[in-house]
Amino acid sequence: MTLLIVVLNSGTSYSQEVPKVHISNGIIECEIYLPDAENGYYRGTRFDWAGVVSSLEYKNHTYFGKWFKKYEPTIHDVIMGPVEAFDPIGYDSAKPGETFVKIGVGILERPDTAKYHFSRSYKILDNGVWNFEIKKDKVDFAQQIVEGEYPYTYKKSIRLKDNKMMVEHTLINNGDSTIKTNVFNHNFFVIDKQNTGPGVTITFPFTIEGDKSRLGEFAEIVNGNQIKFVKELETKDHPMIVELQGFGSSNKDYNIRVENKNSKAGVRITCDRPLSNVVFWSAIKTVSPEPYIDINVKGAESFSWTITYEFYTL
Repeated sequence: MTLLIVVLNSGTSYSQEVPKVHISNGIIECEIYLPDAENGYYRGTRFDWAGVVSSLEYKNHTYFGKWFKKYEPTIHDVIMGPVEAFDPIGYDSAKPGETFVKIGVGILERPDTAKYHFSRSYKILDNGVWNFEIKKDKVDFAQQIVEGEYPYTYKKSIRLKDNKMMVEHTLINNGDSTIKTNVFNHNFFVIDKQNTGPGVTITFPFTIEGDKSRLGEFAEIVNGNQIKFVKELETKDHPMIVELQGFGSSNKDYNIRVENKNSKAGVRITCDRPLSNVVFWSAIKTVSPEPYIDINVKGAESFSWTITYEFYTL
């Protein structure tokens, strides 16, 4: 395990020192940015600040990395790796000037009567208290919010085991009001730093249903359950399926494979909770199957889930 302070220069006038940690089990090498309200790489209000994987290497193949050009720490999607975003809690009932909660971010202020939008930056009033413990092959994160209607403790661990990365979560409701939300993982895969195009596939264990028209000429559905790219993307292209349906109520359908047949690298994503929604999105430098799960935690209760990434070669 190595703790690093990385000097970041975005290519603009912005630069910073970013706290970052390296973990390894001898099979997987992984670098992770640490939450930091002053110097953290990501300080936006869309994604959970814990577990931002800036790079991961397995058998000389790389899986995550920078996929965007412009960088500022508060831009909603200047983030890397298998990052997660929770739906806001209490936003709809809050009046302008009142507060709402984003798990993994903190207590935020609703600025006006406009509907919540993920790409908008909101004022953070309370980041809570962040703690983390670093081991050779594991990082444990914990965030605690003690004020407001929705106090909680959020625990997240990234652990390496054999050819797998385990992302383990527990959300503890320390208040009286039920915490009802959902969380999705954006999975910004950048396999071997190659552009998105022919040779890249995303495979599900169920027949893909939903509007596939926005895949356009870039990808097609093969065997009913696989998205196969047939044309390389340009900078402005974003083939997607906004609501990818066809899954059932069992967690066996949370079983997604992303493969780059050109570089002969793949990853399988599984979870011990069932899907509630799936979105697929892509860009020239990344492909993102985005699985959702529902969360409903009563006061003084907790909810746990684990996402497993199994890396392999073809």
